[in-house]
Amino acid sequence: MPDKVRIALDAMGGDHGPEVIVPGAALAHGRHRDTEFIFFGDSARIEPALSAEPVLKAVSRVVHTDVAIKMDDKPSQALRQGRLKSSMWQAIDAVKQGQADVAVSAGNTGALMAMAKIHLRTMAGIERPAIAAIWPTLRGESVVLDLGASIGADTQHLIDMALMGSAMARILLHIDRPTVGLLNIGVEEVKGLDEVREAGQILRERNLPHINYAGFVEGDDIGKGTVDVVVTEGFAGNIALKSAEGTARQIAGFLRAEMKRTIWTRIGYLFARGAFRALREKLDPDRSNGGVFLGLNGIVIKSHGGASASGFSAAVEIGYEMVRDELMAKIGQALVPEARVVAEVQDQSPVAGAAS
Repeated sequence: MPDKVRIALDAMGGDHGPEVIVPGAALAHGRHRDTEFIFFGDSARIEPALSAEPVLKAVSRVVHTDVAIKMDDKPSQALRQGRLKSSMWQAIDAVKQGQADVAVSAGNTGALMAMAKIHLRTMAGIERPAIAAIWPTLRGESVVLDLGASIGADTQHLIDMALMGSAMARILLHIDRPTVGLLNIGVEEVKGLDEVREAGQILRERNLPHINYAGFVEGDDIGKGTVDVVVTEGFAGNIALKSAEGTARQIAGFLRAEMKRTIWTRIGYLFARGAFRALREKLDPDRSNGGVFLGLNGIVIKSHGGASASGFSAAVEIGYEMVRDELMAKIGQALVPEARVVAEVQDQSPVAGAAS
């Protein structure tokens, strides 16, 4: 285990750039002194922000880049303009070259995924990476993936995500045999896309030793914590994530308005302010900010583009924990035997054969 966790930051990513990235890194460093940072981006913007954080500056260095990937760039455009020379690419390259243990970016999701996949490559047996995150639920926490790495998913990709998500849950949530559900429009086996039904049949028939397949789950099951791992393709997963964040902000807004409505509600708030403070913290999307790109030969963390400094620090800390717990190596080790077995079963399955 390394003495220091070296973190490469795409300082130009997100809606705010260095003005949020640098303070976010300072917050993370304040909680984890065994961190060092490399900031990639426009040094004319990074240096003033870093000068305001002398403790952070002492453990950081800045690598100037002239190119920054825009939030609305298409992945193909980002690759043409930013390959080798953008702040995003160079942060990923630092991981590739062993100069950093993890890369964190709040930038364009599609561009980040494209660059990370091309430069770091995927783990053996994994065709497509997925964005996984820890999701707060009524009964604790669950792993949810994919939250937007790619649109659509075939049967094998859904199975790969079930394997990766269950491995992540075993390691992070300390569950020996996590329950896994496939997100669907109903729990009945006849419902949903062919790929989802085929993946469910294979997982059910195989009964893998480290996966307790629970069948299909619906959207409201995510927040309930019905299963430990929720698997879906990136389009639906990203919509679910943004909907949950929007709902959390909506509820928080309703509560603030009601607490100020009359003198009696203001008095009531004084008596219950501890409970409301705890509720506000649970509803804060920044607390769970940060998605892990699972399936790559390296650790890349995606932060929300509009995250605050506090939210970005949460994404940095996820990367820190991934390195300290050696999660990528453990996930790779956990995937090998089960991925091979599932691939063999799929090749022999009449359902899979019909689908091809």
